[in-house]
Amino acid sequence: MLILQQSCIDSSGSLVVYSPVDLPAINIAMSGEDPSYIPLLPSGFSISPDGRADQGDCASSSSCNATGSGSLITVAFQILVSSLPSTKLNLESVNTVNTLIGNTVQQIKTALNCNSS
Repeated sequence: MLILQQSCIDSSGSLVVYSPVDLPAINIAMSGEDPSYIPLLPSGFSISPDGRADQGDCASSSSCNATGSGSLITVAFQILVSSLPSTKLNLESVNTVNTLIGNTVQQIKTALNCNSS
């Protein structure tokens, strides 16, 4: 299994998008065969400014009482739970996805040295 990843950073924030791809599918794409049937389930996250004023922006404003700016993180996953269209989600699948999202957010916060607030 390989991970294809793309990232970008600009003034609006940061974006990371990635997708796991199995090795046989990569070999098919690299050999020049038609890659259109290779399933890509992109997931990722974005980090954007939360819109609050930074301490530096408050120096010239008497009405500013911000304690500092922060960030807003958005996490998105595409996960194939079942290949059958009529299959309904079970509680175990929902719990797995909730755990995955929680762990991912915590790992991002840890990597960025963020506090727990």
